[in-house]
Amino acid sequence: MRLSLGQELRLSQKQVLAPRMIQSMEILQLPIMQLQERIDQEMEENPLLEIEENDPDLPSEEVEEVDLPDAPTDEERELVIDETKDNEDDFERLLKLDEEWPDHFEERSRPSRSRIEEQGQRKHDAMANMTARPQTLQDYLHDQVSWFSLEPAVREAVDRIIFNLDSNGYLQGSLDDLLGLEATDADREVARLALTVVQKLDPPGIGARDLRECLLLQLLPGMPFFEQLQTLISSHLADLEHNRLPVISRRTGYSIELIQESVGELRKLNPKPGAEFTDVHVPNVTPDVFIEPAEEGGYTVRLEDGPIPSLYISPYYRKLLMDPDTTEETREYIKRKVNSAQWLIDSIQQRRNTLTKVSQAIVDHQVAFLNKGPEAIEPLKMQQIADKVGVHVTTVSRAVDDKWIQTPRGIFPLKRFFVGGTVSSDGEEVAWDTVRLKLREIIDQEDKRRPLSDEALVEQLAAEGVTVARRTVTKYRKSMDIPSSRQRRDWGLEESGKSEVGGRN
Repeated sequence: MRLSLGQELRLSQKQVLAPRMIQSMEILQLPIMQLQERIDQEMEENPLLEIEENDPDLPSEEVEEVDLPDAPTDEERELVIDETKDNEDDFERLLKLDEEWPDHFEERSRPSRSRIEEQGQRKHDAMANMTARPQTLQDYLHDQVSWFSLEPAVREAVDRIIFNLDSNGYLQGSLDDLLGLEATDADREVARLALTVVQKLDPPGIGARDLRECLLLQLLPGMPFFEQLQTLISSHLADLEHNRLPVISRRTGYSIELIQESVGELRKLNPKPGAEFTDVHVPNVTPDVFIEPAEEGGYTVRLEDGPIPSLYISPYYRKLLMDPDTTEETREYIKRKVNSAQWLIDSIQQRRNTLTKVSQAIVDHQVAFLNKGPEAIEPLKMQQIADKVGVHVTTVSRAVDDKWIQTPRGIFPLKRFFVGGTVSSDGEEVAWDTVRLKLREIIDQEDKRRPLSDEALVEQLAAEGVTVARRTVTKYRKSMDIPSSRQRRDWGLEESGKSEVGGRN
């Protein structure tokens, strides 16, 4: 085999996405709020785009769609010449103004003073109504430390500890890790004193290094079951986690009833004292699609495109394109902008049509969900909707991505209606959501003295006509935060049952 460097011609075929197709896919994938931002950006970059203002008090003027030929016809030339014979040098003067005053000349008209004042007032009102920055955990702790009379070294160590607390209020690592390798014994003593100061602050449990220390810091003399809680937290947290109450009873001598009452008080303590200062931002959801009952039965979908303005190409630039006095460079610029504007308008319309068809197909398939609730959801794959609408499955994926739908049952993401399933004993498809609901129902109705194991849950589901594997039950149980059978066992009921049996004997 001989290797050589050189040039050669090769004929090959390959698929390349056109820019227009890429833009259509991007527009289709955008939710309604991002689409509005995209239109605002295009309006700033393309002077040929204009917004159609629909004022009910004014007569509507229809903007006629005109094909843009490469060269104007004779009739169009005569029309343009008649309209512009008195202003034939306007465009040349505008070009000169643009060159002489580049910082002061714009292609679009400047807003009036009243409009500027109105925009300024609107921004002022928006700033006045903005929510203030919530107080952080560090701010709250520093406000308390300011009332302490501390030595400078101790205060510096306190500040360092406060700034190293995580979002739950825990001090990650040890004090030696915080001080570094060059720390002396005096530095360690100052750090221990500073940690003691931090752990006295509110909320109780702040500055702990693990869960055990956090819970112990929240115990105060005089609390119900104070001594029992100290014992349980110090030595039996792992046993409590796995519900090994008989083991705790044997080692401590406490009765099962006393342990359960102590655990009830333990649940009142806060394992994450700093979490209340965490700012959880929940974004507002704007539905893209609305469902309305149809007159003949069923449901119809309606797109919420009110915030999306109706766009059209400026008639002024259309006439300028047909003007024989327009330079070739200007004509090419206008043609590029016209193509860009038309692509955007077509992409928005294509998005509207595709999203309407996909949403309607989803709603038609999930009528039982809308009538009866989530427990009646039907298994559905994107390929089914793609085959029904007549598009590629990736188009369906882009159409439902980050889109929300307003239904009689509430607001749901469109992806919520795509669920897998299994086949029941009678041959019908059962959605996984239905399996989860049946699993929850079986666990809620079980005997808590003898909870069902995962294998027993598989048998119970099979008795109801749903055949699943044990690992599937285990996965769903964990995803729904359902404890294991050992952890679900109520030892108090078992003890009471034994007492009743003993009393009858």
